Amino acid sequence: MTFTSPLLSAIPGLRHAFFTRDGGVSEGIYAGLNGGLGSNDDPAHVAENRRRMAAEMGVDPLHFLTAYQIHSPDVAVATAPWDGDSRPRVDAMVTKVEGLALGVTTADCGPVLFADPKARVIGAAHAGWKGALTGVLETTIAEMEKLGADRSDIVVAIGPLIRQPSYEVGAEFVERFTQADAGFARFFIPSTRAGHAMFDLGGFIRTRLERAGITIIDDTGIDTYPDERLFSYRRSVHRKEPDYGRQIHSIVLEAE
Repeated sequence: MTFTSPLLSAIPGLRHAFFTRDGGVSEGIYAGLNGGLGSNDDPAHVAENRRRMAAEMGVDPLHFLTAYQIHSPDVAVATAPWDGDSRPRVDAMVTKVEGLALGVTTADCGPVLFADPKARVIGAAHAGWKGALTGVLETTIAEMEKLGADRSDIVVAIGPLIRQPSYEVGAEFVERFTQADAGFARFFIPSTRAGHAMFDLGGFIRTRLERAGITIIDDTGIDTYPDERLFSYRRSVHRKEPDYGRQIHSIVLEAE
């Protein structure tokens, strides 16, 4: 099962998917479609899950790309396939090459898919709080423009992520944001627990995109934490599970 964006679905020659955990072979705490190369799941199960996702995207498994994500603002330009061992250490990818599916892995962080239908340039970003705060969305847009995109034409879809009702943070977390910009205080509301607040990651991502000049934005609005169709790092911690699965969210230019 996948979630899709109406805005991206309307673009000819483009395929995308926000994958859920349904339809995979992993078992136990990884049950379903775990695509996380960094998880402790059976590697054969992960490989089969990724093969299934690649098939859904219409590409060979070797062309189903993900990065070694490090919660950074860094972006890679994908011009050819890479294997699991040579994955770039970045949190976003862009390309204008048809048939290269760009994917980000998440388990609460924000998956953000980009497409310029006129220039036929696409991007995918892993926007956790740290990447979003330090500029991964803005650098993704800038790298797309280097490939010929125009930010006024870029369509963006925000996928399932941990939403404000589920995302409690401490005072130091809030301070990190308000020190960067006092106006960021509006992304926090008080928690029922003293000294804590609830963070609106989805709203923060949307605002960063809008400030960067993106005007065409879709948001699934789905919260990973309470939704058992999706993996959630925070839910796994609260359940005292030893590890967690990751879903993949992908976008590809189809051959014209």
